[in-house]
Amino acid sequence: MEPEELNGAALLAAFSALANPHRLRILGALADGRQYVSHLARQLGMSRPLLHMHLQKLQSAGLVTGSLELSEDGRAVKYFEAVPFALQVSPQIIKAALPTLPAPGGHGKETD
Repeated sequence: MEPEELNGAALLAAFSALANPHRLRILGALADGRQYVSHLARQLGMSRPLLHMHLQKLQSAGLVTGSLELSEDGRAVKYFEAVPFALQVSPQIIKAALPTLPAPGGHGKETD
């Protein structure tokens, strides 16, 4: 994720994806290289459906990428790896991204 990609939507997606301890653990496990889903699920003690849900969130935020490959015995194996990124956030970066934030979802008055 490059600094020029940090528009409002990208910031929200990254922050939302990173605001979950399961997803942080997944990124930590992928920091040393790509892994296939079954191995990652066993390593993290997580069901494959739950892992897939978190991987989807990370992938939609651009923080991981997945690829489907054939194993030596002809089975399809899904691999995931972390995308190199560095998020630098400052009040100035947030101010620059404000015009690109998605419009509020019509929830009326916003609260804290």
